[in-house]
Amino acid sequence: MQKTDKEKIVQGMFSSIARYYDLNNTLLSFGLHYHWKKKMVALAALRPGETVVDVGAGTADLALLSAEAVGENGFVIASDLNWPMLKIGQQKLSGITLAKTDCLLANAESLPLQNQSVDVVLTGFCMRNVADLPCALSEIFRVLKPSGRFICLEFSTPSYKLLRRLYDFYSYQFLPAIGTAVSKDRTGVYQYLTDSIRAFPNQEAFAEKIKKAGFGNVSYQNLTGGIVAIHTGVKGNRPAT
Repeated sequence: MQKTDKEKIVQGMFSSIARYYDLNNTLLSFGLHYHWKKKMVALAALRPGETVVDVGAGTADLALLSAEAVGENGFVIASDLNWPMLKIGQQKLSGITLAKTDCLLANAESLPLQNQSVDVVLTGFCMRNVADLPCALSEIFRVLKPSGRFICLEFSTPSYKLLRRLYDFYSYQFLPAIGTAVSKDRTGVYQYLTDSIRAFPNQEAFAEKIKKAGFGNVSYQNLTGGIVAIHTGVKGNRPAT
């Protein structure tokens, strides 16, 4: 599949389920996605006055959590390529008075932000959907200030064989059926989500890609037995090679 083809197909699928996205996230994760996102923002150690970009923000859950942390002198940007999803996020952010916020319709592989202009980049369940992962990581590296932090929450590979089997059974037998029934989707997005999770690099392989983009202090933390992992990295003073 060509890069532009994947982008068009993925965006079309997400547009079709935008209004059901939050509901299905809660149902399909048994509410765990709230815990995962709160843990991620806690690991980001956001400070008052920082500029934060939520790349692949979707409906802006991470942006909302970030606004609470950076305070009235901070600035939070929710960035996503999908307008129906971002529009919902924009509505959520419209009532925020704790920080300055903005929504940005943008591709993760070509962020319309200045070099070294951002303190922290967060991304949740986005990186496996980009057409060019190294390019997206390179863009994130570019916009971060020296010593800026990158924190990524993504589905990963469960640590234990029995959990992997149970997770596979759930993912292939129940997740597409429940997600499709709730959203009345006809694009196959929930089957795509399962396939995209399996195709994404495991914890160690993704950590290596983050290092290759130029980040230092790269590490990851498994949550829920490795069903998801939070990856972190820090931008050093040298450019990515």
